[in-house]
Amino acid sequence: MLKVSNLHVNYGGINALRGIDINIEENQIVTLIGANGAGKSSTLRAIMGLVEKSQGKVEYDGEDVTNLRTKDIVKKGMVMV
Repeated sequence: MLKVSNLHVNYGGINALRGIDINIEENQIVTLIGANGAGKSSTLRAIMGLVEKSQGKVEYDGEDVTNLRTKDIVKKGMVMV
């Protein structure tokens, strides 16, 4: 259902995320846990297209949504709460 491969996010010269891989199947419940500054919010924001990905791929329900705008990702049924 949601597959994230080799996700990288940079803020200026700072590497916020390097090589994140996530695979979530239908009906799975997943949590992201980590210390402040570990990249939890950056991961979700990158998946939803709210911050620019410097590298990587995001697939939702078998479709590549890596370069879609946030509003188009939401129209496909993916939201962040």
